[in-house]
Parts: sequence; structure tokens; C-alpha cells
Amino acid sequence: MRFLFPRLTSRLLALAVAASLAACTKNEADLVEPTGADDVRAGGAATVFSAGSNAYSLPAPNLRGASGAQHLAGDAAFERRFVTSDGLGPLFINGNCTACHVRDGRGAAPLTATDPVQMLFRLSLPGQDAHGGPRPVSGFGDQLHNRAIVGTDAEGQLSIQYIEQLRTLVDGATVSLRQPTYRVDAPYMPLPAGVMLSARVAPPVFGLGLLEAVSEADLVALADENDANGDGISGRPNYVWDVAAQAPRLGRFGWKANQPSLRQQTAAAYNGDMGITTSLFPLEPAAGQSQAGNQPPGSAPADLADAELANTTFYVQTLGVPARRDVTTEQVRAGKALFIGAKCASCHVPRLTTGPAAGLPAETAGQTIYPYTDLLLHDMGAGLADGRPDFRASGSEWRTPPLWGIGLSEVVNGHSTFLHDGRARSLTEAIMWHGGEAQSSADAVGRMSAADRAKLLAFLKSL
Repeated sequence: MRFLFPRLTSRLLALAVAASLAACTKNEADLVEPTGADDVRAGGAATVFSAGSNAYSLPAPNLRGASGAQHLAGDAAFERRFVTSDGLGPLFINGNCTACHVRDGRGAAPLTATDPVQMLFRLSLPGQDAHGGPRPVSGFGDQLHNRAIVGTDAEGQLSIQYIEQLRTLVDGATVSLRQPTYRVDAPYMPLPAGVMLSARVAPPVFGLGLLEAVSEADLVALADENDANGDGISGRPNYVWDVAAQAPRLGRFGWKANQPSLRQQTAAAYNGDMGITTSLFPLEPAAGQSQAGNQPPGSAPADLADAELANTTFYVQTLGVPARRDVTTEQVRAGKALFIGAKCASCHVPRLTTGPAAGLPAETAGQTIYPYTDLLLHDMGAGLADGRPDFRASGSEWRTPPLWGIGLSEVVNGHSTFLHDGRARSLTEAIMWHGGEAQSSADAVGRMSAADRAKLLAFLKSL
């Protein structure tokens, strides 16, 4: 069962800002950082020492003055619920950011037709668009909209079916993996042949400004596209279209690293998920379709002002990162060694550093962070493949998701489902789904004793 929690209001969050800044020293004093566990401060100076249900929603404690005020303005924008008179639709998935990113955390796949939708279906046809990205589907665009304003037809409904697959580990333990099958039910018009479909749950949004502040050179240096060192890991960068610059740029956000910046990621979500236009995306997602009516595409003013887009972007750039927990226990220390020994850290790179970057909050610069990601594309094998290319990402490649904060998923979001489509119901299931470049790591975990697997999971839950 999944549980939805109400977010803090902006007024309460304003109090939380002051409280978190005042209490930070006391909380840190309660947490002893042992030798070799410098990654307690997962977000550097942006680390928040909270393990409660609001752990993903606290501002970075190093915000001061105007930055704190803009963060609060961005929080209000992130919570804002749009209605038709604000520009919602005519096609949409949800009416505000928090409906998918509940408490700034991880979405879940709906289990029944009445469950809240915190995921989307990407759609495309074979081939590429003018900028090398996915080719949109005529009459549907590049994602399915399951809701519409009154008097307008939704594009269709998400349909998911699962088949259980039993996996037996070396010690005789079994893990049941659910294999999803996706389809579009009740499309408002027939889908053309050859449509490629990819399900994506909403990812957590905390700590993103720190990831944006890691230099491109540092990320490219982690790539080994031709596996020159022979370790079986060949991560590579995605290069995607930057709408503002009108040029290709390194992608680092989204499940396939298909967005180059948080500003573009945010504007694209407003547009694709809510039908809210901005100066960056001035066309409705229904433009050119029957749902758009008779209004010429792009003729109306933007639904969202640049200032509000800037505030929302700033908000996700300046959310704090939860500190690691239980790092002094022998079980967690042993689990970390097992994580490294299984070569999980080859893709989930523990440590990165941030630098100053134009247009980013000053507070994100100069930090040593521990996100456990390289932000690169990796071939994850046939089991996780969606068969849908996205710029340079193939149909079996996915960006390494950050692991920081993953141990608090149940506390914050009331569920423990993982991977790009939420198919994994536990961390163990998520590991066992790894294939391709990560197959040897999954096999290593499968060979562990029950005691060692428990240590590995204890480490992951400490993140």
C-alpha cells in the first residue's frame, strides 16, 4: 500500500528554515563521524541532519539572506496547484509538482485504476527529431496525457500488468521479480504502428543543484565508452538539445540523462505534465492536435512567468541532502566494503566535487558530495530495456541514479519501490534486476550469504 503525505505549507517551511539553521549544530554534534566515514555529510554544506518524513524537503542549511527567501518563493511555486484559468491543460497528468514528487521524493507506479498517477508513459516512433531526440508520435507528442480539461478528450490511460518471475540465489533464498507489460488503454485515436513506450516514475528532487554544479569535465572523465580498462563498465555521456542555447549539451537529468539543466527540466515538466507554457516551451503539448482547438500554436502569452520558473528551479537546486545514518555500526561498515567489492561503486561513484558555474546558486559551489552516481549512461541489459532511444541513449541504457537518501524512501514516501518504472518492491529486487554492465555485480550479490546480503542492505539503507 502507498501513502500520500501532505507537504509543509510555505509558512511552516519558513519556520523549518529557521529551525534547521538553528538546530544544525546540535544535530551534527549528536552524529559522530568515524574515521573513513567522511560521506556522512552527503551534500557537503548542504547536508541536513534529519531522518524524518520531511528529510527530502528541507532547504540546504548554508542558504542565507536572499537565497533563503528565493527558496521559500520556489517552494510556494512548487506547491502551486494550477486550474484551467491558470493555463492548466488542455492535456495534463497532474495539477502541481507535488502530486508526482510527494514530499520531494520518489513516485510509485499505480497499482489500481484509482491510484494517484505519479508516473508517465514516454512515446515515440523509430527515428529522430530535428535535434537528434526521440521522434514524437503524431496526435500524441512524446508522452501520454491521461487527463484533460472539461470538454477535451484525454489521450489515453496507463495500463500495467505484472508477471512474477522467481529468482533463486546461490544460498537457496528466492526473490520474486515482477516483469511489467505496458499498454495504452482507451486512446482517443488509434496509435500508429511501431510506437515505442517507456514508463517513468517521478524521481526525487533533492540535491539536484549540487549535481548540476559538478563540472562537465569531471563527468566526462568518468566515462569509459569503449571499456579501455577492461572492467566491463563502459559508462558514456548523453548529449542532448539545450533549448535556450540552441545547441547540444551534456545531459545529466532524467532517467536517460535527457535534460541538460534544471531550468529546462523544470520547464519541460511544467509543459509536459501540466500543460503550462513558458518562454522556454511556448507551445501546449496538445499543439497541432484536435484538443488544441482553433487557437494558433504559440499565439497566447506564456502561462508561467520567467520569475516563477526561476524560483521553482532555484527551489530544486537548493533542497538539502539527508546525512548518512548508522555509519558507526559494524554491519554498515561491512556492507560498504561488500558494495565496493561487488563493483557497485564503478557506476554508483561515491564521491564528486562541485565547482562554481554560471547561473547556479553560489551555495552549490565548492562542495565535496557523496551522491553515489556518475550521471552517465550504462547498458543495463535486456531485462530493464525499454527499447526506446533518447538522444544518444540506446533502448537498454539508463543514467545511474543517485543513491543518496535512498534509505529514507519508506519514511518519506510510504513505499520502497525502485528503478525507473517502480517495478522493484525492495532494494534486493532492484539489485537482481541489474543486467548488462551491472550483471557481474548482481551475480556477486546473488552469491553472497544471507548475512552478507543483510550487511549490504544495511549500508544502502544508511545512505
